[in-house]
Amino acid sequence: MGGVLAILCSGQGSQHAGMFDMIANCVEALPVFNEATKILGKDPRVFVKENDTDKAYSNRNGQILCCTMALALSAVLEKFLTGQRVLYAGYSVGELAAWGGAGCLTPTQVLDLAMRRAELMDAVSPEGAGLAGVAGLPRHVIEGICEKTEVSISISNSDESVVLGGTGRALEKAVELAIKAGAGTAHRLKVSVPSHTPLLKGAVAPLLEYILSLNPKPPKEEARLVSGLDGEPIFRIDDGAKRLAKQVAATVHWDACMEACLEAGSQTVLELGPGTALARMARTGILKDAHVRAVEDFHTLSGLLSWLEQNI
Repeated sequence: MGGVLAILCSGQGSQHAGMFDMIANCVEALPVFNEATKILGKDPRVFVKENDTDKAYSNRNGQILCCTMALALSAVLEKFLTGQRVLYAGYSVGELAAWGGAGCLTPTQVLDLAMRRAELMDAVSPEGAGLAGVAGLPRHVIEGICEKTEVSISISNSDESVVLGGTGRALEKAVELAIKAGAGTAHRLKVSVPSHTPLLKGAVAPLLEYILSLNPKPPKEEARLVSGLDGEPIFRIDDGAKRLAKQVAATVHWDACMEACLEAGSQTVLELGPGTALARMARTGILKDAHVRAVEDFHTLSGLLSWLEQNI
């Protein structure tokens, strides 16, 4: 089919016990699992099955697990995508994994960065703060709720679908007002920090310093990496590093990333997971005419590879 394959790296919120099952025994993924083991203190394939939900959804563990899944899948798919033009976009912490897929950071560096990012975010996050999903309201109504409750738009998925971030009490009020206004969806998410809001601005400078210490490389020749801040492609790695650090305290415009996929001519879109939320948003939104799937739509790796072969 040709064209640009868009690979979407998922954020936190959909971790589950079987998230690594499809590639658990793939030789190509073992180096990633080994690196994650050093950070988690336990093999991630075991960790998600043995630990309680709270541990799997903690900010630190959640970021590491999500990056581990994307990196492991990227390693498994690498030989099948040789020579293929690929656009990488990452949702929240998924942007770190996108940097890995695009060749800017090694898997070890991505996982180290995920750990450091989580630690910095946790250090400045108000206790009880977090995120809430709101959908089915016009943007001006959502913005009015933000003004009344002092929450911020953390992620813009579409004009009528956002993630809000703020303190616990403010989020509860925002969810209450959204429900009263007729929102189709309004509820707290399983994320324990107000990501992508000004409440985390104290994490930006030290995070940028750490990113630069890793000496990231520009995207590899066949890769296109877009920034979560505005969907713009990253050409200069110093500019990209500033954007990656800034996004912990500024709105992620996922809708702009989807526009970037469309403008790049992406006819095939694959979400790496965990979960299928990004594929669902793409399939029902601006990329509705593309071939869109999530890895977790498939029961076997052979089924996934067969679909890729037919659509790229």
